[in-house]
Amino acid sequence: MSYYERNLPHWHPEGRAIFLTWRLHGSLSAGFVHSLRKLKEDPRKQFLEAEQLLDAAVTGPRWLSDPEIAGYVEEAIQRGAELGHYVLHAYVVMPNHVHMLLEPRVALRRITGGIKGVSARDANATLARTGKPFWQDESFDHWIRNGAQTERTRNYIEHNPVKAGLAKHPEEWLWSSARAR
Repeated sequence: MSYYERNLPHWHPEGRAIFLTWRLHGSLSAGFVHSLRKLKEDPRKQFLEAEQLLDAAVTGPRWLSDPEIAGYVEEAIQRGAELGHYVLHAYVVMPNHVHMLLEPRVALRRITGGIKGVSARDANATLARTGKPFWQDESFDHWIRNGAQTERTRNYIEHNPVKAGLAKHPEEWLWSSARAR
């Protein structure tokens, strides 16, 4: 099992699926991020509070609502699976954040670095943003304990656009694994 800690602890048991979330840089206000850090002892509560705010956001960057930009992220996600870096079970690209359910075959830092690096380069070029961060450095991850949790997590990911009021049915959201099902 690998372990490291930044603002959140990160455990990655070998052979286990991981639920992974990251967001656009600046998508949560500095004050809100500071208040989240006070919940450090309960990362799940921290995640749920941030998720609610991200889904309801009307301010802050929402670059992923641009089909071209969302496409860059989706292409990077699918490319990582094609390269064998992970087995991809589910994903969704929301207007300001991304969720994935995957079984890593390489270090998770390499996976997120690849997806975030390639998509940020392409998105920043399209948006004419030079030398500016696109993604927040930190991500949230949670390892999956069993098959039932795998299905709950897949359902959560693919229904995120419905919950956020962006689609009536999961398969209607263009940047999601639900569309391919």
